[in-house]
Amino acid sequence: MQGTLCAMLVGTALASTQAAAQSNFVTIGTGGQTGVYYVAGQSICRFMNSVGADQGIRCNAPSTAASVYNIQQLRGGEFDFGFVQADHEYKALNGLPPFEANGEMSNLRTVFALHPEVLTLVARNDANIETLADLEGKRVNIGVPGSGSRDTFGEVMQAMGWTASSFSLAAALAPTEMASALSDNNLDVMTYVVGHPSGAIQEGLSVVPSHIVPVEGEAVAELLASSPYFVEAEIPGGVYPGADEAIPSFGVNALLVTTEETDADTVYLLVKSVFDNLDRFKRLHPAFAELQPEQMIESGISAPLHEGAIRYYQERGWL
Repeated sequence: MQGTLCAMLVGTALASTQAAAQSNFVTIGTGGQTGVYYVAGQSICRFMNSVGADQGIRCNAPSTAASVYNIQQLRGGEFDFGFVQADHEYKALNGLPPFEANGEMSNLRTVFALHPEVLTLVARNDANIETLADLEGKRVNIGVPGSGSRDTFGEVMQAMGWTASSFSLAAALAPTEMASALSDNNLDVMTYVVGHPSGAIQEGLSVVPSHIVPVEGEAVAELLASSPYFVEAEIPGGVYPGADEAIPSFGVNALLVTTEETDADTVYLLVKSVFDNLDRFKRLHPAFAELQPEQMIESGISAPLHEGAIRYYQERGWL
């Protein structure tokens, strides 16, 4: 009896060990919970966990500080995939700030592109801010360290000749904290690089009389001319209260990236799970509504496509 029980326990332990060994844990770095990255990551994991169940796929998509942080985690092997702005893919690939300390990330690989993300400024009406230049001397959220928004707005600051001391307050608030700071009169301006519509922008415009500030001018034009990853963009009209017309700014494409070391079959499965369900995916967020496969595999991409992604795209005749 004891021998039988012992054999059963050993067998159970062995089966558990084998199951654990066969499980393929996949982590996708996203962004703030009010942003589009988080929606995309959660949705992709649902697709992967469904179609990859027989392969032991267990996908999770934690909320993160977004682009810069996700690249750092990819470099360290903590994440398998991560959403990043196209400018940060370019900078990581070429070892440019804020990634210069680690050098070129030559093993970075693209999976696909998503929606355009636009630098969006929301200002309290009583702060008397109508143009980008009016931000000087105001209380401005410049973004969380390690976030894509912080790095992109940092380029704007450099183009304008600003430092943190150019503002009466240079806050480092997360997207979920910005609207309440604006409402409590602890902040004059929110800054966020995000796809639209955005819950964080909607909240900021709703909690206190406020408006979206155009991002344009000579310094911005020079920044776009010198930066291959930035493009002119607009905050669409009719999406937010009081903003019936499109508002000029600039932006980048959102990308899903990985590294060369990520298993090709895992990348193939992720790509297949998205593109085989693309109509469903496009309905998950308004920012995805206009996605087209041909654009998703070439628009704004700096790093080469991963071999697992190439395999699927060739099967579909897109490459």
